[in-house]
Amino acid sequence: MEIQKIKWGIIGLGNIANQFAADLLLLEDAELTAVASRNKDKAAEFATKYNCKTAYGAYEELFEDNQVDIIYIATPHDSHAELSIKALENGKHVLCEKPMTLSYLDAVRMIEASRKHNKFFMEAFWTRFIPTVQEVLEQVNQGIIGDVKYIKADFAFYADEKEGGRLFEKNLGGGALFDIGVYPLFLSYILLGKPNEIIAKSIYNVNGIDLQTSMILQYDKAQAGLQASIISESDMKATISGTQGYIQLNAPWFIADGYSIFKEGKETNFSLPNLGKGYTHEAIECHKCIRNNEIESTLWSHQNSLDLSKIVEEIKNQIGLEF
Repeated sequence: MEIQKIKWGIIGLGNIANQFAADLLLLEDAELTAVASRNKDKAAEFATKYNCKTAYGAYEELFEDNQVDIIYIATPHDSHAELSIKALENGKHVLCEKPMTLSYLDAVRMIEASRKHNKFFMEAFWTRFIPTVQEVLEQVNQGIIGDVKYIKADFAFYADEKEGGRLFEKNLGGGALFDIGVYPLFLSYILLGKPNEIIAKSIYNVNGIDLQTSMILQYDKAQAGLQASIISESDMKATISGTQGYIQLNAPWFIADGYSIFKEGKETNFSLPNLGKGYTHEAIECHKCIRNNEIESTLWSHQNSLDLSKIVEEIKNQIGLEF
């Protein structure tokens, strides 16, 4: 029996789109049908590399391609809202790279567009779908480490500003919080929900973006100590501490290939390799939802995205970040 393939389009053909396209090739029921860049040559080169039949030099052409079922939007953050809404208006399902937007109001607009046009929309929080995170959540929910009291997670690396790039570009939504801070915030959110209070402090660049942001999230009976930095290195492990032990996700934790449980003086290790780089797992979720005529995932729902966007917005306001 022939597999009915889900046909993908990709907009924005940078580093993350390359990794995503490579992972799509691993899925039997996925086909990369069309890609678009404002640079036609770049689009053609990308299409050739990933065995894709159509390359466009304008995003609008991809929106209008009736061969495409779902569009993966991998452009810089500042254009996510506009492009997602246009894709949905053109009857396409959308997987939009995280963070889905630079403002909560835009996040609301995107979700409203998905509901209005009855098309699947998901923020591309790939970490939510990797086997390690799925299993760790299960372990925590089953009480393997008792009640969670503290989460420690960071995402940090040293980036050289001399090389330029969008990380240091304010008009593209650069800085630590929006680019990588969303990851530790996501982990705290899926484990503990929305915090009662947030305290955030940053080190800034001359152009006003945050180079490093430290965050304390206060809950009724728990806390999270989180950090994002593009000026320092880190071990990139995440620890979930409970009343009866703790769980540590392998580094780099946001794409962990396993985890360890430390309990009663014993360490137990679990290995859970990802398929490809790990983007496959979110694509599989998209396929499942589209086939079931669902406009959102139960694992990373519209409300989940809105909640996280609200948390990020509060931190943005606290540290005085303006785009």
